[in-house]
Amino acid sequence: MVTTIGTSSDMAKLVENFILLEHDAIAAYETTIERLENAAHKAKVEEFRQDHLRHLSDLTALAGRVGAKVPGEGDMKELLTTGKIKLADMVGGDGAILKAMATNEIDTISAYQHAVDNAAVPAADKDLFQRGLADERRHKDWMDQAARAA
Repeated sequence: MVTTIGTSSDMAKLVENFILLEHDAIAAYETTIERLENAAHKAKVEEFRQDHLRHLSDLTALAGRVGAKVPGEGDMKELLTTGKIKLADMVGGDGAILKAMATNEIDTISAYQHAVDNAAVPAADKDLFQRGLADERRHKDWMDQAARAA
């Protein structure tokens, strides 16, 4: 799925969309942790969920500075991000679950890359999005590797 998150020229809207994205991601991580069997996989995915909680905290602080709304939960996309995990669990166990999560990471990586490249994002705020991008790439790399090994 192609995402336009991170492309807005309205900083408040951009941040609001990222907060929704992070809520959706956290829900997907929680669903993944519930369904994984391997304890080491669960622990690593929980570590990544903590990264998303940090992203949400950082974005909420930024929302206050730019006058953005702070949604308390995700949007309809959550059905897609968590649904993929549930379907994967029905057909293939940990490897399939991690592959499904890796596909979720593709959209999140794209969103953070859009924000890093977006001229509307002030230089002072770029670091938040660069850190998020680095985290998302690390998450996807691990998921790809762990899915192949599972």
